[in-house]
Amino acid sequence: MPVFGLGTWENDDPAQCTESVANALDAGYRHVDTAQIYGNEAAVGKGIAQSDVDREDIFLATKVWIDQLSPEDVASSTRESLEKLGVDAVDLLYVHWPAGEYEPAETLPAFAELRDDGLIDRIGVSNFEPHHLDAATDALGETPFANQVEMHPLLRQEELREYADDNGVELVAYSPLARGEILDDPEVVDIAEKHGVSAAQVSLAWLRAKGVTAIPKATGIDHIRDNLASLDLELDDEDVAAIDELGRTDRQLNPDFGPDW
Repeated sequence: MPVFGLGTWENDDPAQCTESVANALDAGYRHVDTAQIYGNEAAVGKGIAQSDVDREDIFLATKVWIDQLSPEDVASSTRESLEKLGVDAVDLLYVHWPAGEYEPAETLPAFAELRDDGLIDRIGVSNFEPHHLDAATDALGETPFANQVEMHPLLRQEELREYADDNGVELVAYSPLARGEILDDPEVVDIAEKHGVSAAQVSLAWLRAKGVTAIPKATGIDHIRDNLASLDLELDDEDVAAIDELGRTDRQLNPDFGPDW
């Protein structure tokens, strides 16, 4: 899985979404993330088709929504997602939240069956806490490939990072810029000025230093390129330590059906 990708949450204007996906891929992105609930899988698929990048060179992920997590709905809704995306399979399929119709012993074997049928390559989960991950591992007989969670310098997810390291789970960060909040943090801004880069690049580079894959949303080509340039930024130990010591816990997304964080 590429350690950097394009998030598409709230990129719900079809033409804009298609253009941003195509532009990102042509700029050098090789990881695209979407979800059933985003309502943009068809636009994402068009963007992939319009880009100059071959499908086999793209890591494509989508997620099954909480009302589609019964075994029958997992199968049918995933096939619908593939049709909308215009692909034969996705590289990673996530359980979007441990909520709604999610039952580990029923939902996850349905994911495994899709993998056996060649419709997905890897099984992931999203917004899972350690006890959810333990239950998922018991149901699957293996650890999920990835856990996608909100993570950024204002929500550092130390416990989940330790769990991921200990159990071989990839951690994927959504909202890696804290929905823009990170851009005004004085410490992050100071580090950005020190390196002559944007605050967004600092946040993304910090995540990479922690071994976490970031999937920032961007629609305009300037932001797409600026985020991608974070791959050229190497923070020094002092920078990483300064961000680690921010001491803030600012969660941006906390729906009623979410876990008891």
